[in-house]
Amino acid sequence: MPRVHKGSSRTYWHRPASSTLTGRGTVGRGGFHILSQSAGRSGGPTGRIAAAPAFCLNGSMSLFPRPDGTRARDVPASRQIMPFIMRTRNESAVYFQQQIRMEKALAFMEQWNARGGHKITFFHLFLFAAIQVLHTRPRLNRFVAGSRIYQRKGIWLSYSAKKSLSDDAPIVVLKREFTPEHTFGQMLDFLKSDLNRGRSNEKSSVDKELSVILAFPAFMVRWMMKFQQWADGVGLMPALFMRHDPMFASMFIANLGSIKLQSAYHHLYEYGNIPIFAAIGRLERVPLVNEDGTLTTHQICEVKYSFDERIEDGLYCASSLDRLRAVVEDPFTHVGLPE
Repeated sequence: MPRVHKGSSRTYWHRPASSTLTGRGTVGRGGFHILSQSAGRSGGPTGRIAAAPAFCLNGSMSLFPRPDGTRARDVPASRQIMPFIMRTRNESAVYFQQQIRMEKALAFMEQWNARGGHKITFFHLFLFAAIQVLHTRPRLNRFVAGSRIYQRKGIWLSYSAKKSLSDDAPIVVLKREFTPEHTFGQMLDFLKSDLNRGRSNEKSSVDKELSVILAFPAFMVRWMMKFQQWADGVGLMPALFMRHDPMFASMFIANLGSIKLQSAYHHLYEYGNIPIFAAIGRLERVPLVNEDGTLTTHQICEVKYSFDERIEDGLYCASSLDRLRAVVEDPFTHVGLPE
């Protein structure tokens, strides 16, 4: 996969000589890179069902109103055609790499944790920043279903966590709806509640559903998955299924740094409708070029994104994620310590 190297702030195109991949990148002060591939949200989840009607010409487009989104009507024709040309998320994936400077974030976390109460990590700052950006940059909160582009109802984030720090411990995937009106402290309360429930021995609704499905023979499971994809494409997927399924969300966040791993580019899931996958890496010290041209070492956290470019262009996404970086890099200004 081609890699874009750090430089001064600019936008450029790069075409590897030996492949059909094309990449467009914007590199700024925080070491933000874009790689593009054109080959190939109170206390708990709620279901709010209201949608504008969406009609279709064939079975690959939505016949019925969707419970999780409304048709995006401000989409230019050149973007409306993209889901027909690039039918899957992974052939529509754009890859972003972001280096976030951690000096102010580390100082903020130290002061917050010294006050007692919920201990915070970089993951909590990142989650809060993602909520704010998905609110202020709504076109990032879209998805493709049935070859049409939809505006998602609410900000839904899915994230994974290990039940314990051991090789054999299972991974639990959690999902919650957030609103930008929630304070940072309220968000922490929600996360603690979710993690306690997820790490308990109580089976989640998704686990219960899967245990029933997997009791069938393999050929029937494959048929059920195909039927589900068709039902989702034409708008017949029940709201009850989507509300608890973590694969129907605005963004998936994997905190690889919590287990001391570097960030990695992750595939997008064809099941569900998540258009953005963010993988957070571990804290590292690396040499970076300052604005005055001098070379110094900085503590950074690298985040790598996979983005379905059919929902919006790379420039809008890059600008949005640059705002996310600004929130995380200066939490004293954008989050604030409790009084």
